[in-house]
Amino acid sequence: MERRSFFLPISALLLLLPFLFTTATAQSTKLSRNFYKNTCPNVESIVSSAVANKFRQTFVTAPATLRLFFHDCFVRGCDASIMLSSPNNNAEKDHPDNLSLAGDGFDTVIKAKAALDNDPRCKNKVSCADILALATRDVVVLTGGQSYPVELGRRDGRISTKASVQRQLPHPEFNLDQLNAIFASHGLTQRDMIALSGAHSIGFSHCNRFSKRIFNFSPRTGRTIDPTLDTQYALQLRQMCPLNVDPRIAINMDPTTPRTFDNAYYKNLQQRKGLFSSDQILLTDNRSKAVVDEFASNPAAFSKAFADAMTKLGRVGVLTGRQGEIRFDCTRPN
Repeated sequence: MERRSFFLPISALLLLLPFLFTTATAQSTKLSRNFYKNTCPNVESIVSSAVANKFRQTFVTAPATLRLFFHDCFVRGCDASIMLSSPNNNAEKDHPDNLSLAGDGFDTVIKAKAALDNDPRCKNKVSCADILALATRDVVVLTGGQSYPVELGRRDGRISTKASVQRQLPHPEFNLDQLNAIFASHGLTQRDMIALSGAHSIGFSHCNRFSKRIFNFSPRTGRTIDPTLDTQYALQLRQMCPLNVDPRIAINMDPTTPRTFDNAYYKNLQQRKGLFSSDQILLTDNRSKAVVDEFASNPAAFSKAFADAMTKLGRVGVLTGRQGEIRFDCTRPN
């Protein structure tokens, strides 16, 4: 078959340049820490106050809000599409992977939105996506973690479907390659992934998410407990999560300081006390072990890596400029 070359005339390229430049500029629109300085200058203090009030009502506010942010950004980007409800249960929040999201996370965003709307300057000026990003930083601080600057300027998405969640979230049994692949799809490195996993420091899990590790790890070999899991810890988990346990029962992911955002998560991994196999693999796989050891021995290194990773996560798939909208109600499109 004859292969033909195709060339654009120089004149045609010159005509295309303005379009290409405009497109590139639009795609690289950046978020800004001072995005609301002229429209809602007190946005951070208003949100922080509302989140603190909610946190005083229940500690679950913290892990629930953190997890909500992750689940939002990993599906369609950080556009608060996780907040949208569907009359026929077909939204992101209705997918099986999201049914365990605690209601307190959603309520935190709704309460912060109401607080902003009570200020005439801020009413319907701040996106639900930005509120969730700010609230996530605030719960980290409220539980003892280090503060970090939050970039703002996200717009809210109008689309939320159950189908879009499929195969987009990491699962408790993932190995390192699977974890790296799903995080890399969002521009996040292995170091970012390990740092973000530190959010499990204040996380909790329902028993069915790890029951196989403590009761039926390998039926073929007759091994009931995962050998990468500390045996005494496994026996404690069996007491807290017996067979046929109430499915509503949840267990702290950090058995040492479950209400403090710190680097104990990594120290627990060193003691073979990672609740999920996807946690413990970070230590048992030599490709990631060095970073786990670093974060376990150097809390400042963990704090910086977590802040950097959260900033990168907060940029994933964002809508800016005229894309999307600023929702009047975080649970439904305008």
